Amino acid sequence: MARTFTRIGKEIDIAVKAGGPDPANNTRLRMLIQNAKAENMPKENVERAIKRAVSRDTSDYKEVVYEGYGPFGIAIVVEAATDNNTRTVANVRHYFTKYGGSLGTSGSLDFMFEHKSIFKINRPENFNIEDFELEMIDYGADEIFEDEDQIVIYGAFESFGAIQKYLEDNQYSIVSGEFERIPTDTKELTPEQRETIDKLLEKLEEDEDVTNVYHNIKE
Repeated sequence: MARTFTRIGKEIDIAVKAGGPDPANNTRLRMLIQNAKAENMPKENVERAIKRAVSRDTSDYKEVVYEGYGPFGIAIVVEAATDNNTRTVANVRHYFTKYGGSLGTSGSLDFMFEHKSIFKINRPENFNIEDFELEMIDYGADEIFEDEDQIVIYGAFESFGAIQKYLEDNQYSIVSGEFERIPTDTKELTPEQRETIDKLLEKLEEDEDVTNVYHNIKE
């Protein structure tokens, strides 16, 4: 939970510096506040992160993406928010090398992952998913399904803003809105191979600069 709060705090920092501290005028910040609520992040933590972001003393975080291959040819994409890219890339390269992988060049794995927008909303009363799907197609959604009491919406990465605006304008109860990288093809590993690569994935996820780790292992 502490790690999740740290990640959201960094994302808030980046969003505030890009679009200002007022959620009414900053769509990305508004969504991050919703994500924080969904993760039970205390309101005081969110307010503190926003105040830190407008302070001149705060760190200047940048979002960066690293790509590489782990053992057994597994593709791995690492997203980070860092105030020192030299430190972060050195750490990430060290993890790859130590556990039998190699860090690649930026963009080398783009073709292996689809960058998607993902929204979750509370299921409204008298909801008709077929009518909703027809409406959402015009805003960039390409997959919609029900998950218990929530509706999950997948769309193109560039459709994030359009989908968010539609949901807000039509007063849907948004639980969260995030980005995800979904592999276009997956590789199956033996339990022994999975145990080996899990060491690399765990080390990457433990790094305080890393926000997300994606791979193409078949679950």
